[in-house]
Amino acid sequence: MSDEADADDVLRASDIGGEGPPIEEKPYKIVFEANKCFGAGKCAEVGDNWVMDVQSGMAKPRSYYIGEDELEENVRAAEVCPAKKERGVIHVVDRRTDKEIAPDPHGDGTLSVDW
Repeated sequence: MSDEADADDVLRASDIGGEGPPIEEKPYKIVFEANKCFGAGKCAEVGDNWVMDVQSGMAKPRSYYIGEDELEENVRAAEVCPAKKERGVIHVVDRRTDKEIAPDPHGDGTLSVDW
């Protein structure tokens, strides 16, 4: 397989969801694998952006696009998520670089969604 074909197979964060607000305003994006959430609630314990939905028993973000002032709490929410064998289902992505900031289990900034 060629390097070009490998690059085409990579799922980029910008491939998921809409464009959102201007990058200058909200430079980070939440990619949430809701289908893998099992409702542990750790994210809601550490981040104001995360809330437990009473009807579904699952977490959900209040906003999928966040600014610098919201980055730390959302990174923490991604890091404490126990789903997917501790790899988490909350992904914080820098829209400017298209790299995953958290949880980044591969250590290379590639998006670690498992759909």
